[in-house]
Amino acid sequence: MMQAEFPHEPGLIYLNHAGVAPLPRRAAEAVRAFAAEAATRGARNYPRWLAVEASLRQRLARLLGTPSSDDIALVKNTSEGLSMVAYGLDWQPGDAVIINNHEFPSNRIVWESLAQRFGVEVRDVDLDAAPTPEDALIDALDARARLLAVSSVQFGSGLRMDLVRLAQACRSNGTLLCVDAIQSLGALRLDVASLQADFVIADGHKWMLGPEGLGVFYSRPEARERLKLTQYGWHMVEQAGDFDRRAWEVASSARRFECGSPNMLGIHALEASLALLEEVGLAEVEARVLANARLLIEMIAAQPRLELMSPPHPERHAGIVTFRVIDRDSRDVFRHLQEQGVVCALRSGGIRFSPHFYNTQSQLEEALAQALRA
Repeated sequence: MMQAEFPHEPGLIYLNHAGVAPLPRRAAEAVRAFAAEAATRGARNYPRWLAVEASLRQRLARLLGTPSSDDIALVKNTSEGLSMVAYGLDWQPGDAVIINNHEFPSNRIVWESLAQRFGVEVRDVDLDAAPTPEDALIDALDARARLLAVSSVQFGSGLRMDLVRLAQACRSNGTLLCVDAIQSLGALRLDVASLQADFVIADGHKWMLGPEGLGVFYSRPEARERLKLTQYGWHMVEQAGDFDRRAWEVASSARRFECGSPNMLGIHALEASLALLEEVGLAEVEARVLANARLLIEMIAAQPRLELMSPPHPERHAGIVTFRVIDRDSRDVFRHLQEQGVVCALRSGGIRFSPHFYNTQSQLEEALAQALRA
């Protein structure tokens, strides 16, 4: 089944799901079918499109572990969701936001922009300055710490954060927790209901195997009420679709963050991709992703010319494994891999492999062999 779902061109080894993932066959077919229908019938069957949208919301709710799709908003990307949080809170001079030195720019720039605008103190924590990364972040919490923003998995090294511990510390301190889950959602199971994170945001185009331009924004109901809205339109009101109604009120659900028409093309694609993940089983997807990462880590450790740059301990990594060839410039290794059909990324001074559940052991062995031939 997996070969049929991922009909990559001969010789291609795709190990960049932490960047932009390839679409499964069923997602590509969903896009083609939607485009054909839109070209020949327009929106004649719009109610069916709405049913696909509702299905996507339910799948995202299950993926996140929230009992209600009312807590789910569809956004363009992670940066948009982070900005909704950053510019939705009522910041006061002296408030502090906690970030760290391993974050992707999207989860750094938006918080740094608050300093000049509102006088917010941005505490950029060195994750290596304490016995554990969580210790470093928790040590930065105090009475002024309004929000902690952290990625579930760091994009460069693949460091996996202990979100449970961070959530407990934030609750004890009265600090909001905002999680960028782009490097874990679709690869690892998440249970926001028990975690009680206030906000969780992720794009669909990485581990969820969807297209660019569509992401998910989860907000805990109590935290949602603390965000003022910065965008308004017909879609974010309680009575959306009643176009003759003059009086309006903001939707009680997370739909309040969706001001206008949804990205129906992207919705059809992402819904199909998540259907595949659920068909395989979220627990099975997680097990295979972690098994592939462990296999890469073991093979790298056994090769004297390779240096692992990701955490080796099972509880500290997800699907990202970053390494370098000791006697070669990583930029040269990366160019060689690209030329040989190994799709990966150059991150943190090393080569980042990010295989998904369908990648095989032989593909991982060949990819490492190609790195050594560079």
